[in-house]
Amino acid sequence: MKPVILAEKPSQAKAYAEAFNVKNRQKTHIELAQSQLFPQGAIITWGIGHLVELKEPKAYDNRWNRWTLGSLPILPERYEFQIAKGKYEQFQAVKRLMRATDVVINACDVDREGSNIFYSIYNMTGARNQTIKRLWINSLEVDEVRKGFANLRDNRQDLLLYEEAKARQISDWLVGMNGSRLYTLLLKAKGIQEVFPIGRVQSPTVYLIYQRQQEIETFVSEPFFEVEALFTSEHGKYKGKAKVKEPMREIVQELLAKHQIQLDTPGVVTSVINTDKRMPPPQLHSLSTLQATANRRWKTSPANVLKTMQTLYEKKLVSYPRTDTRHITPNEFAYLRDQVNAYQQLIHHPFTASLTPKKRYVDSSKVQEHYAIIPTKKIPTEAALAKLSGIERNLYEEVVRTTLAMFHMDYLYTETKVTTNVNGLPFFTVGKTERDLGWKALFGTSKEEKKEEKALPPLQLNEPVTSEIAIKEGKTQPPKPYTEGQLIAMMKTCGKLIEDKEETEILKEVEGLGTEATRSNIIETIKKHGYISVSKNVVSITDKGRVLCQAIEGNLLASPSMTAKWESYLRKIGTGEGSAQHFLDTIAKFIQKLLNEVPEQLEDQTVTVTLPACTKKSRSSYTPQEIAPCPTCKQGTIVARKSFYGCSNYKNGCKQTFPGLFLKKKLTPSQVKLLCTKGKTNVIKGFTAQNGSTFNAALALIDGKLSLDFNIRQEK
Repeated sequence: MKPVILAEKPSQAKAYAEAFNVKNRQKTHIELAQSQLFPQGAIITWGIGHLVELKEPKAYDNRWNRWTLGSLPILPERYEFQIAKGKYEQFQAVKRLMRATDVVINACDVDREGSNIFYSIYNMTGARNQTIKRLWINSLEVDEVRKGFANLRDNRQDLLLYEEAKARQISDWLVGMNGSRLYTLLLKAKGIQEVFPIGRVQSPTVYLIYQRQQEIETFVSEPFFEVEALFTSEHGKYKGKAKVKEPMREIVQELLAKHQIQLDTPGVVTSVINTDKRMPPPQLHSLSTLQATANRRWKTSPANVLKTMQTLYEKKLVSYPRTDTRHITPNEFAYLRDQVNAYQQLIHHPFTASLTPKKRYVDSSKVQEHYAIIPTKKIPTEAALAKLSGIERNLYEEVVRTTLAMFHMDYLYTETKVTTNVNGLPFFTVGKTERDLGWKALFGTSKEEKKEEKALPPLQLNEPVTSEIAIKEGKTQPPKPYTEGQLIAMMKTCGKLIEDKEETEILKEVEGLGTEATRSNIIETIKKHGYISVSKNVVSITDKGRVLCQAIEGNLLASPSMTAKWESYLRKIGTGEGSAQHFLDTIAKFIQKLLNEVPEQLEDQTVTVTLPACTKKSRSSYTPQEIAPCPTCKQGTIVARKSFYGCSNYKNGCKQTFPGLFLKKKLTPSQVKLLCTKGKTNVIKGFTAQNGSTFNAALALIDGKLSLDFNIRQEK
């Protein structure tokens, strides 16, 4: 019988077929002609990502169709799969082909998710007792594909990775289904009409962004005063700074007076130390370092980097992109060494290459399933390069240049440290003189590098210099918000934020939140849920994100170490040291703990953010937001309607309302609450008069009607 090869997607199947002679192509599969590797020929078919998925809760129990606290927890006795929407035809084709053969080859992506996609499809087809082999390659080049099919692995490791991936998939489903309903319903009881998706990795990621935003918002900037000097020597000018940083100008003035220093007091050079230094080329790229680099240089989102690298991989220009490794083995180094000149011609930068492998880059012990991202043996023509999109070319050249840097010289420079004495007060200066650009010549100079220390004029020991001395005022700066690239790095290194040593070690072992392949998807997911926004590459928490974080504060869902412990155990399943059932039992206990503890926690938790009363998505199930007791009937409650505020007791005759818009100024729930409880608001800025002019005033509630009050003193 012809073996059936399952690729993850059509483009991958097409790349495999290009390594062999094709007999015919069908809508759902490709038939290969007979060859030495496949004496009877072979059939390549494909998924479209996941052809099958976990069933919805309502498929197990009708009670789980409605979102109610009483129906929780959602814990099916066994987990069932269904054909994904819109993928029935392709699944039926795969099912027919698999059941008609005795050898099936898993040629999905070479990671745990690829194993999951293959086995979830295979098990759903009902195929049984076939021999299953695993294709494990890091490049889609023709010779690599042929070599991979000539050296197929058995599926023992693949089955373990499948168990790991399935446990991860089910645990994420359980946390999402239970946590999302629990928090959405409890927050709805507090008057917040939104759906709050909860995720094993998403939620702690949002919380880390929220923490950074809190640090920025609570930061109190304080002034400080320093002493700087512009010195003029025989051969030029240079700047110096005293090791003085005081909170008050008077302290610095006293110090200068103590040394009898005026603004033009001359100085003398008392020390000149030159140190030759070198900087080795950067390590090769993993996916996260490439994502961080692309985001810093071109503001490209991590998700777009992964998507583009996948395209370049399918064009056979780069090796497998979803890698967390920054090393290669001697095999890869050998073909890179043989093609160094060709890669140099690609970027029009010839240099004398060092062809000896270095442990910094070539180390088989650091390579497991995948090696670092490097160019393949395929050398594109100028015409092929010209057809690449801007981001494709940027990323491809970044990979080529970083790989070539491995063969280049170190960057050589001389660091000069100068001490200039002014009446006993030392001023310090650091300069840098480049001796050989080395590998840096492969890359353009960044803005950051242009700001680095520049070369100093030639200075002699005991040389007198004239001075222009000044007291400079500065302010302490708050932490900066994350960029998307920094967010990837933060997710990977968040162990640095954890105080518990044991938890830090776990986070370090699993490399933080998420995996190399999933971090960009996590960021896209929390964007889609409305928890964060990205503007000009700066990541900010939204009001919805703040509500979520205030709700989960102090809970394990806000803890990176919790998800890291789970990830650590998942890896044990992948190596055969752990049990998927034990892991899912732990998840079930965690969910029960949430159900027991969160209602009471949220009862005491203060959510300080007010969200809009409803959204388009939730309008059909809209419940008005309660604002304050009605000041007129004393029995009902003032609630936020679509375009106004009104009393809930209106059916019994209470006519108290407040407009949503007053003199072209939107009234907020907190302002309406002040009117109900205090009878007046603070000064509101921006009312618009009939003549179009704007003014500021407070509002007062008099006999149930709004009135302008100009007597309240306005803030300056």
